[in-house]
Amino acid sequence: MEALIFKIRLLLLAWFHFRSHSGPISLVKHFSYKDIKKATDGFRRVVYISSKRVAYRAKFRNGHAAIVKEVRAAEDQDDTAFYREVLSTFRFLVFEDMEKGSLKEHLSDPLKTPLNWRIRLQIAVGIAAAVEYLHFFCDPPMYHVSISSSTIMLDENFTAKLCDVSLLCSIENNIQPPKSKCSKECRDEICKHTIYQLGLLILELVTGQSSEDGGVDLVQWVQDSRLRRRSIHQMIDPDLGDSYDFRELKGLLAVAKMCVQSIHKPTIKTPQILWFLQKKLGISQGVPASSS
Repeated sequence: MEALIFKIRLLLLAWFHFRSHSGPISLVKHFSYKDIKKATDGFRRVVYISSKRVAYRAKFRNGHAAIVKEVRAAEDQDDTAFYREVLSTFRFLVFEDMEKGSLKEHLSDPLKTPLNWRIRLQIAVGIAAAVEYLHFFCDPPMYHVSISSSTIMLDENFTAKLCDVSLLCSIENNIQPPKSKCSKECRDEICKHTIYQLGLLILELVTGQSSEDGGVDLVQWVQDSRLRRRSIHQMIDPDLGDSYDFRELKGLLAVAKMCVQSIHKPTIKTPQILWFLQKKLGISQGVPASSS
């Protein structure tokens, strides 16, 4: 029965991809140079400046607050790739102003408010929903997604938003224009890495640790078939204390394990992740995240 339900879900995803909207869904909004200049008070509202970029705080006429980043030539090695994504004389990128900062800050900075268990579940489910949306509902699909605690920003409600997605289809520096179709091999390889990154993210949400920081090898730990309650309690983020549901915790770890194993032998596909999370956590509807 579960296999049948999942097949029906895949069919519905495919149907909605072609039928749920009459035209392409654009995730990119264009701003004129004049609007950006006015919103940044003549580029005087500087947030930070470095040799690679300068960022300004902006407030547009509709009251929308944003961060405007001017990308300089020294930052991106492949200038051609940049112009494929942003066709503009002035190299500005506009991002939503995320009041709570990055997820990494909340997991590693002792001065930041610790994230409770419900918020961590919301982030895991939300990012899985965002990836499913980008892969199945965008036209063209956006397969190139970088998932890490550093590239996930939190708004005032701690809703997670991806801030590193690309219109380009790239793997191993083989960059294709946005309107070209990824080969199946390229698409599968990118999706496999995205799923792996999502598994690492779940492990970081649970433990508060990152393998990138030279700490515990989280992948090796979660793949240990002898994983026991005592081992799990030893690895849980101390900021959580005992304020978490052990059944939900085991469900998250089960999904994370399937995700990280997919880097070598695919055991889970993109649309399965959200479905498995909803099932393991006992929820009927995910909490959506969106890309900035």
